[in-house]
Amino acid sequence: MGETAFVKTKPAGDTLKRASQRFFKIDIMLVVFTIILMIFGLVMVYSSSWNFSILADDSTNYAVKRQAFWLIIGSGAAIFCSFFDYHRYKKIALPALVVSVISLFGALFFPASEFGARRTLFGGSVQPSELAKLLIIIYISVWLYSKRDRLNNIFFGLIPLGMIVGLVGGLILAQPDLSAAITIILLGGILFYMADAEIRQIILVVLLIALVGFFFIMISSNGRERLIDYWNGLQDPTQASDHVRYSLRAIVEGGLFGKGLGKGTIKVIGLPVAWTDSIYAVIAEELGMVGAGVIMVMYVIILWRGIRIAQKAPDQLGRLLAGGIIFWITWEAIINMGVMVNVFPFAGNALPLISTGGSSLVSVLVAIGILLNISRAGYDQPEQTNRRLFDASLGKRRRDRRRRVPRSYRPASSRNE
Repeated sequence: MGETAFVKTKPAGDTLKRASQRFFKIDIMLVVFTIILMIFGLVMVYSSSWNFSILADDSTNYAVKRQAFWLIIGSGAAIFCSFFDYHRYKKIALPALVVSVISLFGALFFPASEFGARRTLFGGSVQPSELAKLLIIIYISVWLYSKRDRLNNIFFGLIPLGMIVGLVGGLILAQPDLSAAITIILLGGILFYMADAEIRQIILVVLLIALVGFFFIMISSNGRERLIDYWNGLQDPTQASDHVRYSLRAIVEGGLFGKGLGKGTIKVIGLPVAWTDSIYAVIAEELGMVGAGVIMVMYVIILWRGIRIAQKAPDQLGRLLAGGIIFWITWEAIINMGVMVNVFPFAGNALPLISTGGSSLVSVLVAIGILLNISRAGYDQPEQTNRRLFDASLGKRRRDRRRRVPRSYRPASSRNE
């Protein structure tokens, strides 16, 4: 009688348990600190906008109610994206970019805001440039992933990338929104670097970014004015722009522990748009350097978790998406906080998860949802995948350089391996 072969199988219960663990497993620290920043943002929006709300709607909570509405929308979108397989973005990346370009183009035909910019749709409810930042990350990540074997050919890599970024950045610049246009260019450059492009192409990208950024600033009267104000402020803070001077005054008056929540005065007597671009100065005045420092630490923790997620991503597409998203969120936070003390030329970047603004809040929350989905996909990856974010890129470049050595010069032992 023949022998019967037995195949060891896992019980159905164990399989379901592992599937459920992977399905629900998310980066808890990222979720916790995102929620803390969102709640804190609502508190600071109310504190910084009550006078504006009275003028706009005869109610002290007008701005915070709008922020809460977008917070609910964004939270729902984040939960959905946390369960939406990030590989599916390969099918929707191009249509999403087309919609983004159309919306950016359409914004140019809407009436200008009080500051002379044409940036919003639907009566100011939607700002296409904020959504474009996330969509450009998704599209370029998918595009670079699909062209990963041909990126070192300049006609398949650098030139098409420049055209994509140039189109979106140019439409944003025309609004004009100089800071958002520069952000788009930087995102293109950092993703190109992460996609294992050749070092000489990366150097060329860095030079092009610098030249294009300088060109954008020079052709924009607003950009030139900001650069002059920034330079004057570096030499003498009293000669900085009004915005920076009021911000510095708020920080100085806040001292170490602040005046107390809701007790700031600079937001009322002169600090421009305290509930959006300048909200970090309000935090520094009311909660002091201690409170402002805690917020900085929270963004560092989110950066750490984002890098960790990118390190454990199961494939290059996940690493590109996670790396691009966390760079974008961190960049926005650094610029917003830096301009308050004249470390950078003034830019209208929102403070992620805190500043009022529906488009910015929803875009960042969707990005957080994508990060959580990537973290779930990388949950059961082996420990050896926990490498530095750019190790894979550096390793591939070293191998590329070794391949250029003529075969006849290689030792016989290496040829026989």
